Amino acid sequence: MKRMLILVSLIALLCHTGCETEHGEHKKEEVKFPVTSPARKDTSITREYVCQIHAIQHIEVRALERGYLQKIFVDEGQLVKKGQLMFQIMPVIYQAELKKAQAEAKVAEIEYLTTKSLADNNVVSPNELAMVKARFDKAKAEQDLARAHLRFTEIRAPFDGLIDHFHVRLGSLLEEGELLTSLSDNSEMWVYFNVPEAEYLDYKTRTKNHSPIQVKLRMANNQLFEYPGVVTTIEADFNNETGNIAFRATFPNPEGLLRHGETGNILMTEPLINALLIPQKATFEIMDKKYVFVIDENNEVRTRQITIGEEMPHLFVVKEGLTESDKILLEGLRKVRDKDEITYEFLEPDSVMTHLELYAE
Repeated sequence: MKRMLILVSLIALLCHTGCETEHGEHKKEEVKFPVTSPARKDTSITREYVCQIHAIQHIEVRALERGYLQKIFVDEGQLVKKGQLMFQIMPVIYQAELKKAQAEAKVAEIEYLTTKSLADNNVVSPNELAMVKARFDKAKAEQDLARAHLRFTEIRAPFDGLIDHFHVRLGSLLEEGELLTSLSDNSEMWVYFNVPEAEYLDYKTRTKNHSPIQVKLRMANNQLFEYPGVVTTIEADFNNETGNIAFRATFPNPEGLLRHGETGNILMTEPLINALLIPQKATFEIMDKKYVFVIDENNEVRTRQITIGEEMPHLFVVKEGLTESDKILLEGLRKVRDKDEITYEFLEPDSVMTHLELYAE
């Protein structure tokens, strides 16, 4: 009796397993793979470049005369106006030199006026008058020079700007040309970034009508700067070592957020006209080459190599290897092999792009 029960159980188990296997094979045959086609669209690509941010004017403020630093009228980080007094070098010596030069000029003037009166009465020769006049002119020039030296003891701002940290302190003995601080005009910023040769040629091709190209700035905190900039100039020569050329974009900086010496990334948008787009997930890679599975007229998958022109979020721009009429496998790439026959469901390219969150026109 026990043997009979065991035999019946085994038969039931085998039947159940066979049914499951048959059901599984039937289920496998009913799998439909999603398939789509490349989409032809006008869109754009954003290129990103590391950049250096500079003030439109950034200078070193240096002492023009030797002497003790008598007064400091400003503070580090302060915004100053053009002509505002910033530093005062002790002027005593230069004041004395000016008084001496003024006195000598006065003596020379008296001598000249006296000699001129005698020359008018033919008492002295014209040559002697010319010599006295030359000494008078020299005395006046030395007076002007002494006045300039005295004026140089007052160091004023040459333009509106922000003061950097001080390199000297009150009472320091300054030498002529010694660095005091730096001054930056941050009303506008010059942002420099390097562009490869091929992208430079694309840029020049797009700007034949000389219309300015707007760019955006991503700051170090990964936030976009509020105001767009404009590419204003390109340097003359390529760097032979890197193959790049330097671009300069100008950004307004009304709130003074940007400072000299900052870094960031320039975002330059380039239009792509009539681009052939496919989802990145429809591709696979072998030995650094890109491939897709193309569905032929017999519903068989065929491996095809493609050339990628540009990369975008979720998408590739195909340069060679596909046409709009091709059908490509969208998902399940690991479940098929070359020459496998499949059942598929065709998805319209526009619908696929929408689900990929494509930003295309």
